[in-house]
Amino acid sequence: MDERTIVLRLALALLLGGLLGLERELRGHDAGLRTHLLVCLGSCLFTLVSISAGQSMSGPVPSGVEADITRIASQVVVGIGFLGGGAILRHGTSIRGLTTAANLWLTASVGLAAGMGFFFGAAVTVGFALLVLVGLRPVERLIEGFRNRHGIAKDPRGDSEEPPVR
Repeated sequence: MDERTIVLRLALALLLGGLLGLERELRGHDAGLRTHLLVCLGSCLFTLVSISAGQSMSGPVPSGVEADITRIASQVVVGIGFLGGGAILRHGTSIRGLTTAANLWLTASVGLAAGMGFFFGAAVTVGFALLVLVGLRPVERLIEGFRNRHGIAKDPRGDSEEPPVR
């Protein structure tokens, strides 16, 4: 992989991660623009390192040495879970930060995709994510209004199967 390709992939990760982070930043979330830029950029670099390691092992491989470029990607997924867990906060009976944690997880996948050269998939994913993050806000407001009019409380326990206690 040449230097131009590396810079292009890192720049695309920066751009796409920035779009996702900008939406969070505009909404006033702690994990905003800079956090999303760094997650996407870091995921992309881990992917590029993984690809580079796989390419350097393409010749005769010494006995007992294996190269699996998917192992770094899987560790990025595990590591981002730790970061996302830090974004989830409990305030009394409500939980905040789930969308931001999910967005960080998605941002890492965009960085991985950009690093692999899967530009179309990365760009379409960001487009769909922005549609979900921005476009569904009016739908959420409608649902909230419906719940308020009908006296349906939001379940503070999240996705519990049992109805909330009133």
